[in-house]
Amino acid sequence: MQEAGQIKHQLIAHLTGGEAFVPIKELLKFIPYELLDKRPGNLPYSLYEVFYHIWFTQKDIIDYCMSKDYKLPTWPIDYWPLKAAPQDENSWKAMQDQYFTDRKEFSEYIENPGSDLLKPLPNGKEHNLLREILLVTEHTAYHSGQLVVILRELGVYE
Repeated sequence: MQEAGQIKHQLIAHLTGGEAFVPIKELLKFIPYELLDKRPGNLPYSLYEVFYHIWFTQKDIIDYCMSKDYKLPTWPIDYWPLKAAPQDENSWKAMQDQYFTDRKEFSEYIENPGSDLLKPLPNGKEHNLLREILLVTEHTAYHSGQLVVILRELGVYE
């Protein structure tokens, strides 16, 4: 049982970032509100659009793992925002807060001794918690790289 706890702890460390990619929490410090809607160069997305996608996808995967009432969102329309920027600064801050609240709840769910990494999930018998943790981690890592590129193109990150 101690090994399972160690594995879960390491998975949460990867989920949080900093093991192989810049943590989202660090990247958000470099994102000025007034640049959220900018799509530099030929990039097809803004800082806001990419973060929204990270946030929504994480939320969807967490719901898939934890919710008894899970409903599959429509791809791709639900996973990307309709606009290149948030409605206002308050909604931008609220989305960030929700992202970290969701991740904390997911981490607590993972750490729970009753959470089995390999048992099939109720919402998808072919998937287990380990797969979903890796999926969130890989997805976040991939798109955090896009945030770095946009920030560099905008001249606010080295």
